[in-house]
Amino acid sequence: MAKVAGWIVGAAVLVLGAASFFGDSAAKRPAGAGVDQQPTAIVQVRDVESSVLATGVLRPEVGAEVRVGSRASGVLAELYVTVGDTVERGDLLAVLDSTEFAARRAEVAAELESARVDLEFAGKDLVRARELIRDQAITDAGFEGFERAEALARARVQRLEASFASAQIQLGYTRITAPIAGVIADVATQVGETVAASFAAPTFLTIVDLDRLEVWAYVDETDIGRVRVSQRASFTVDTYPDHEFQGTVTAIRPKAEVVDNVVNYVTEIAITRGHRRTLRPEMTARVNIVTEGRRGVLAVPSSAVRRDREGTFALVPGPNGPVRRSIRTGVRGDDLTEVQDGLAAGDTVLLGPIGPAARSETPTSNTPMRGRR
Repeated sequence: MAKVAGWIVGAAVLVLGAASFFGDSAAKRPAGAGVDQQPTAIVQVRDVESSVLATGVLRPEVGAEVRVGSRASGVLAELYVTVGDTVERGDLLAVLDSTEFAARRAEVAAELESARVDLEFAGKDLVRARELIRDQAITDAGFEGFERAEALARARVQRLEASFASAQIQLGYTRITAPIAGVIADVATQVGETVAASFAAPTFLTIVDLDRLEVWAYVDETDIGRVRVSQRASFTVDTYPDHEFQGTVTAIRPKAEVVDNVVNYVTEIAITRGHRRTLRPEMTARVNIVTEGRRGVLAVPSSAVRRDREGTFALVPGPNGPVRRSIRTGVRGDDLTEVQDGLAAGDTVLLGPIGPAARSETPTSNTPMRGRR
């Protein structure tokens, strides 16, 4: 029993000693120790931008993708390009068998030559008839017959000239040339196949001008109200993850696109030229549209801006803990917030949440509002 009592007394002494040690440590802990561990930031002059994020896809501009077809029917005799070839406007792409069209033109040309000969003789007959009518060698009815013959011969020549021009045009249709400069994206017809032209011209191939692409950004309905034409935008694509392309909002389509009950509005973005990188249609783009921005203003991280019933404020380190500083803010960006009044460049602000104990010790500052330096 004596041993047990000794153990109990010894344990009590150890507990009292530990309590005395930790109590002394707490008493020696500085009052602002919790603030020292709080992350801080310096008020700086920065550019503040608010933006809308969206997913998009690259599409050819209007007129930058052309499906080349034929306005004449026939057999494809020659094909001079293949997928991936670069062509200039006016380059010869393909040729149809022109035998039939050349024969038709030759036939019309022969008829036209014959009609011109007839017109020449009809003109000479009319000249002689005028002499005869002056000499009263023929009647007025006879003279009118010569005039009629000359007029009919002239009309026949004009008709055949039009037919010859048409035959010439039809023959020209057998040579298919590039309407725009670009890259051959698709070839749908091969040599030897018969092309039957109708109201819808059959497509030989497709040309895309890779220098005339735009971005279709699918903006959520909750953000579309902040987007305006002429706003700056940037985007990245998977093939160039380290390069940011620049652009400008050119149009917002009024009709929504609903996919899986998600409402998006297509926002067209023109790509700024001069990036010297090859972009291709249907590439996925991650788009950032700058909806509001200020350059060269005082700014703090958005996590430093706090609000309560008394207004907007920031916490700055003080000798006895955090001190409240009332502020007036401007543009709130994605990471930064503009400070219009209450802080100056170089001030230190506390970030993140403050524990209950620190908040209870935080006095309300009577420091007057300070503007930017």
